[in-house]
Amino acid sequence: MSARNLDRGMRAVERVRAVRERDSRIGLQQALAEREQRRARLADLNDQLASSPAWDEGDATSFRARRAAVLAIGAAAGAAGDQLGAAHRIADSAQAHWSTDKTRLAAVESLLARRAEVRRGERAHREAVELDDIAAQLWGRAQRVRPAASFPTTPASSSATPTRSPLDPQGAR
Repeated sequence: MSARNLDRGMRAVERVRAVRERDSRIGLQQALAEREQRRARLADLNDQLASSPAWDEGDATSFRARRAAVLAIGAAAGAAGDQLGAAHRIADSAQAHWSTDKTRLAAVESLLARRAEVRRGERAHREAVELDDIAAQLWGRAQRVRPAASFPTTPASSSATPTRSPLDPQGAR
């Protein structure tokens, strides 16, 4: 069975998690952009309030008109402050959702990578066992094919000369 078939269900989970992570990342980007727009709007209204001239002279009607305009800007600034607070909460929530989705996706990807690594190790072990079996068979064939006379023999009567082992290049001492 191929690795694709073994992890078919986990690949489906990975695709779903990837879509969720992407969607939550897009949502986070939108929330951050909206928060920045709200912040700019509040700063603009505060600048308007700060730069509005004081009423110096005129009749009561101009005073009331000027006062109404300043009160409207102040009310809009208050509403913009509330909207900025809501935008902060939404952005924080979007950040938390994206972080959770990213962590879940990373967990699935990590699990798939570990499974693939285990399969690679198992495959390498099977190949090593197979190569070992082949080497053993070749060695066995070589031993059966080689006649017994082709092996070097040492005379048993020559005890004065030490025999050399093919495994010990220095010879027996």
